[in-house]
Amino acid sequence: MWESESESLGGREYGNGVLTSTKHTVKTDGFELRGKSWYVATDIPSDLLVQFGDVNFHLHKYPLLSRSGRMNRLIYDSRDPDLNKIALDDLPGGPEAFELAAKFCYGIAVDLTAANISGLRCAAEYLEMTEDLEEGNLIFKTEAFLSYVVLSSWRDSIIVLKSCEKLSPWAENLQIVRRCSESIAWKACANPKGIRWAYTGKPLKVSSPKWNDMKDSSPNRNQQVPPDWWFEDVSILRIDHFVRVITAIKVKGMRFELIGAAIMHYAAKWLPGLIKEGCGPTDEISSSSGGSNSNSSSSSWKGGLHMIVAGTKDDPTTVQSKDQRMIIESLISIIPPQKDSVSCSFLLRLLRMANMLKVAPALVTELEKRVGMQFEQATLADLLIPTYNKGETLYDVDLVQRLLEHFLVQEQTESSSPSRQSFSDKHMYDGTQRGNGTSAKMRVARLVDSYLTEVARDRNLSLTKFQVLAEALPESARSCDDGLYRAIDSYLKAHPTLSEHERKRLCRVMDCQKLSIDACMHAAQNERLPLRVVVQVLFSEQVKISNTIATNSLKEAGDGQYQPMISNRKTLLEGTPQSFQEGWATAKKDINTLKFELESVKAKYLELQNDMENLQRQFDKISKQKQTSAWTSGWKKLSKLTKMTPLENQDIGPQISTAADQQTRKTPRRWRNSIS
Repeated sequence: MWESESESLGGREYGNGVLTSTKHTVKTDGFELRGKSWYVATDIPSDLLVQFGDVNFHLHKYPLLSRSGRMNRLIYDSRDPDLNKIALDDLPGGPEAFELAAKFCYGIAVDLTAANISGLRCAAEYLEMTEDLEEGNLIFKTEAFLSYVVLSSWRDSIIVLKSCEKLSPWAENLQIVRRCSESIAWKACANPKGIRWAYTGKPLKVSSPKWNDMKDSSPNRNQQVPPDWWFEDVSILRIDHFVRVITAIKVKGMRFELIGAAIMHYAAKWLPGLIKEGCGPTDEISSSSGGSNSNSSSSSWKGGLHMIVAGTKDDPTTVQSKDQRMIIESLISIIPPQKDSVSCSFLLRLLRMANMLKVAPALVTELEKRVGMQFEQATLADLLIPTYNKGETLYDVDLVQRLLEHFLVQEQTESSSPSRQSFSDKHMYDGTQRGNGTSAKMRVARLVDSYLTEVARDRNLSLTKFQVLAEALPESARSCDDGLYRAIDSYLKAHPTLSEHERKRLCRVMDCQKLSIDACMHAAQNERLPLRVVVQVLFSEQVKISNTIATNSLKEAGDGQYQPMISNRKTLLEGTPQSFQEGWATAKKDINTLKFELESVKAKYLELQNDMENLQRQFDKISKQKQTSAWTSGWKKLSKLTKMTPLENQDIGPQISTAADQQTRKTPRRWRNSIS
């Protein structure tokens, strides 16, 4: 409860919350209830019956006519002197409020509380109990109690605003809702220093506490008040009143993080399906409706949905869905526009319920844009939103595609828009902002790959949807395509009937050069991949191995060059950290393994070359041309010489060299003989 010492003492002196009338003509000891009928405890027989459904009030005309303008019109305008029955079924506040108004007309003391003041104020307005009929009439006194007592108290403002739920549109027209909302907003945003606080965090009591009790229960002035002290109290309000309070708080300038936290707190209390994991659409609605029924039967508020829908005969589950749809639409409209005002997980859960309950498309689009602003914070569990349309995929892949597009548009807008900072600040933070954007895209890429791996198991997922979602991100977002390869392999397992062309089209989204060694080893033995992709993987693996060996050779050459500078190997090992030594040993083992794999690849290459030569020989034998020219036979001999193995070249090499030497030796001899 919000109370300052001066306000509370002054406010509680106002009649001590008790209304009395200065003039009355019928002497009575009070009202008596007999069954469902109220009687005035007096010897004078009643001459007026006021009905509220099955509740009857046996009263006298004069006390009511002297203070109520509406009763005057109903009786005298009818021009029926024998009129003794009036029905007031549409009176706001019902028979409870009329009972208090009737007691006031008879001069009986009426105890005003935060629970009955709003209904009594609306009833006084309905009965037209103005100052024109009598000074200090009911409208004046209830208005004074509202202004000087209720609006100066935090708890009373909450209770009155809660009681206004059954008084629409009277409470709105009399500005009770607006004044209570602004009072709550002002107290929530004000500095708590110098104020005695007794915020609840618990179900509110019906009657306002006395000042002495409040003084004893209030914390010390030096006690620190948490910034979220008002969340629990405000969360008991109906959604339209909660929106009014949050809107007023925004105008007061409260931090958007606190407003977002209050919205999440409210949603967790009124939307039970929002925080329940692993339940389907039917379970969510039934669980929340079940919680509402149990809570409405209880005297104290324990959370759940307490929306009042008058004059409806729909199924309870349908009514519950309509109420939750209205809550979701209202919450979407009041979420602060700033990024990170609410968590991405909350937005995705809200989006899931919005799709399930068929929320207005414009609000769903707005919510999707909000998710795109902080899409890098999402998790795989939150992205697995089911499709609520029959005959389609298990998960809503189109929704994730739209979220990804909103994220990319947001990233492009942030990178291209001019910064509001100064020139120096812009250059100072340019590298950091660019790094953050790159890291956000990389996180989103990992998230999308994980999502593709999960949804690829759905046999109803088309190849086009998979390909479009995989290619939505730029190539720079993925430094490694292992996650994408895993998703492709999962899709191939779930869709074994794909044609060769479709498999090639699917594997086109993956860059074989970005695969790790383990992924390359797995892909080389994967029978589901097209043969061309396997060859590309083997080629990229060979290139990586060659680069690794070349790098290792350069390192060894560098170590040999600077070896004289090191005294001995023992000194080097002593000066090297143990973790680095272990890592270097592991790296050497990996290099040896890669060398062995390279040798095996070379051996396979030689075998393929020999097979090709054998096929060429067989082709030559079957050839129709039986006679060949001298030039053709000489060309074949020359080609055979070039295709000889290194061992044959080594054997023939010395013979050719000796023959050449002899020829060179004989040549000058012939020259000399010719001269002579």
